[in-house]
Amino acid sequence: MRIDTDDLSRPQVRALLDEHLTNMYELSPADQVFALDVSALAAPGITFWTIWDSDALLGCGALKELEADHGEVKSMRTPAAYRGRGAGRAILAHIIETARRRGYARLSLETGSHPDFFPAHHLYRSAGFVESGPFAGYLENPHSVFMELRLSEV
Repeated sequence: MRIDTDDLSRPQVRALLDEHLTNMYELSPADQVFALDVSALAAPGITFWTIWDSDALLGCGALKELEADHGEVKSMRTPAAYRGRGAGRAILAHIIETARRRGYARLSLETGSHPDFFPAHHLYRSAGFVESGPFAGYLENPHSVFMELRLSEV
């Protein structure tokens, strides 16, 4: 597997992000979907990665800088056909390592509360994330789970 910093221009990447957004709107009310589209992921302050096995796109993830010492995990996605191969874990480890190199004290994330998100919750917990409250303008709601990883303690 290789991880690339991605410019979001490849058709496979755009298709995966379209799948991601469609699925988020299937699982949560529209006003509670915080996934970013391609144009939002291309904004300054966001780094986006893809993970590949030869020409097969295994997944993606992004890191958004919220403050000089605080980042947010965004757009974690693995296509159903490739789940269980470690791509999500590899992207998450890459994001955490990048956050450490940047000097962030913590990483936060928002994910859904629907049972389809439980495997993601497990992945994040296995990496040391714990449930926390809302951050960076998010509001408490029954469709979101907020998690945080203190990098200075890990």
